[in-house]
Amino acid sequence: MRAHVLSLVVLSALSLNALAATPANTLVIAQSLDDIVSLDPAESNELSSIQTIPSLYQRLVHADRKDPTKVVPALAKEWKGDAANKTLTVTLQPKTVFASGNPLRPEDVIFSYTRAVKLNKSPAFILNVLGWEADNIDKQFKKIDDHTLQISWSADVSPTVALNILSTPIASIVDAKTVEPQAKNGDFGNEWLKMHSAGSGAFKIKVYQPHQALVLDANTTAPGGAPVMKGIIIKNVPDPAARRLLIQQGDADIARELGPDQTAALKDKKGVTVLEIPSAAVNYLAINTGNSANPVLKNPAFWEAARWLVDYQGITKDLLKGQYFTHQSFLPIGFPYALTETPYKFDPAKAKEILEKAGLKGISFTLDVENKEPFINIAQSMQASFAQAGVKVELLPAAGSQVYSRVRAKQHQAAIRLWIPDYFDAHSNASTFAYNDGKGSTVAWLNGWNIPELNKQTLAAVAEADPKKRGEMYVKMQEELLRSSPYVFIQQAKTQVVVRDNVKGYQQGLNADMVYYDRVSK
Repeated sequence: MRAHVLSLVVLSALSLNALAATPANTLVIAQSLDDIVSLDPAESNELSSIQTIPSLYQRLVHADRKDPTKVVPALAKEWKGDAANKTLTVTLQPKTVFASGNPLRPEDVIFSYTRAVKLNKSPAFILNVLGWEADNIDKQFKKIDDHTLQISWSADVSPTVALNILSTPIASIVDAKTVEPQAKNGDFGNEWLKMHSAGSGAFKIKVYQPHQALVLDANTTAPGGAPVMKGIIIKNVPDPAARRLLIQQGDADIARELGPDQTAALKDKKGVTVLEIPSAAVNYLAINTGNSANPVLKNPAFWEAARWLVDYQGITKDLLKGQYFTHQSFLPIGFPYALTETPYKFDPAKAKEILEKAGLKGISFTLDVENKEPFINIAQSMQASFAQAGVKVELLPAAGSQVYSRVRAKQHQAAIRLWIPDYFDAHSNASTFAYNDGKGSTVAWLNGWNIPELNKQTLAAVAEADPKKRGEMYVKMQEELLRSSPYVFIQQAKTQVVVRDNVKGYQQGLNADMVYYDRVSK
């Protein structure tokens, strides 16, 4: 309770009317936090939470900050892969402790993976790629000694792919001794971890107030050394204009998601710098083929027409002013094997012809969208462009957490969505857009799309050892989904982050979880 009260005092001091100076030992970040559903790494699967998890938790391995194609040690000191027996023998870093002071043990690794699979929350499908399921996960681990364990899997994937999967946020290692006493009704401490942390990351949660702020304290015992800053305050500021005002006046050190107009207005302002960072984030239209209330959504002719009803040029260059570039395939540029062709353009006459030939008339559908930039901008553009072919689009704007919940419950007819790969491997996106196992939470499953042949192709590609053959398989899948699928890929992001000139050491990579605050100083 005392920490909660202290945090409220801190937050009130950082209101919009605060003095134009942030505390010297505290990093203040202005962004929207309305998409967060949970800060439990076994459940976190939204942009803001995925950006935060790496500050709170570590994994056995993670992508190298400078070269994400390389996997480097984190909590693991070393490992040995056995492709024939599908095992990894992992030695943990010695003398490593969690923020609580509890030592890192093989039991913590086993508990973390087991709870993530058995909870079966939104990102669990990532670990399912290894063949891990609730009914077999207990058999996948063997403690060898106090610092060593063996990890096994049944799926036909190589140790390299397994390591890539274990570098994802859902594979974060939690402190079992702290979490287990918080468990209620078999939830493995999930309810408690939604708003608390139990990791070994550079920071730990002091207090999280949904839709208000997230306050972090430095973890002075973090492996690799304590962070430079003593604390971080991530303040929820839904209005981009307010975020711009905060960063411009010096009431915030970093501002995210300002939108094209707000960012453009800051490019020549003294005291701030606009960072442009390559991003693997892709925006797309998801069409729910499993929504029985609107059968037209199942029709491939509608999918094809939709591709010609998106004003790619208007959205990307005119509306969002270069913060994105047109991209129409499920693998983002920067990933191996990404398809670069963009064959579709805005052509309502062609779309009309396709719809008329299929006998589709009087089409209307609802479109779920987050009520913030750039998503609402894209939705409004599509509402206007689809109307030119006689297709009525009813927008259903809501907070990010509400949109996530509706899509995960399959209640949407269509939605504007953001997707970022979970790890630096083509399978990350192929397994979510082309694969439907009938029981997971992949994008294909969420949108009721199941093509058995694509399922086979996805599994064959991840098992292929020859890089050239594997690449050819992913190109073929991209071409097939580009031609006919219930997704319309629109654009890929160029992340723009605004920082005060005195902020040094900020790092961000291609993927959403590659956000690093531990070396930031000011």
